Amino acid sequence: MKPISFWHRLLDLIAPRLCVVCGRRLTVTEEVICAKCNFHLPRTDFHRDAYDNEMARLFWGQIPIEKASALFYYEAHAESANIIYHLKYKNHPEIGEVMGRLMAKELQSAGFFDGIDGIVPVPLARKRLRQRGYNQSEEIARGVSEVTGLPVCQQVVCRKVFQGSQTSKGRWERNENVEHVFELVDPEAIKGQHLLIVDDVVTTGATILACAKQLLKAPDVRLSVLALGYTKS
Repeated sequence: MKPISFWHRLLDLIAPRLCVVCGRRLTVTEEVICAKCNFHLPRTDFHRDAYDNEMARLFWGQIPIEKASALFYYEAHAESANIIYHLKYKNHPEIGEVMGRLMAKELQSAGFFDGIDGIVPVPLARKRLRQRGYNQSEEIARGVSEVTGLPVCQQVVCRKVFQGSQTSKGRWERNENVEHVFELVDPEAIKGQHLLIVDDVVTTGATILACAKQLLKAPDVRLSVLALGYTKS
């Protein structure tokens, strides 16, 4: 762990940082989430059986999925949902990077990243990217990359149009909403690779499926999936 500088401590005294989950003041060694909230985060532990778990089964029979995991169970009105809410809607891209690092450190010890060649963050449409100023999935991917050393593949698939938020839609509406919004840009760049698709939250898996189907147009591609949150069915 890097030593805490004098200026870091002074800034923390002048403008205290708060836990994104509970709102309490963070210590100088904590980032984004306090130790207590981190301890009580409703972890899925999917990485313990990354080949057969509730999230992986969303994709069975639809795409060839190798591994799937999410850090915690996402519930819209739970305190832990503040992680996703502040990341997406409150202009805090740093949350994605910090939580990406935290998640990667936990999963790395279980061998989750073994055999993976690169990370593909689910892309945003240009309109939404202009509105938000950043892609939250890309921020998560950057944190994962820092820990694992895996490259982030940003230009292999794009989102052609923004079809509106998925938040209030049901399973079938979500599928229809994203069915044709992605496009493979550079199949040669990923042929023969095992790619990790990264998103913020997986609910029905519709967005991941639509993105994955484009990636699978490249020769001999294998896929795994990782998200910060997973919504219980």
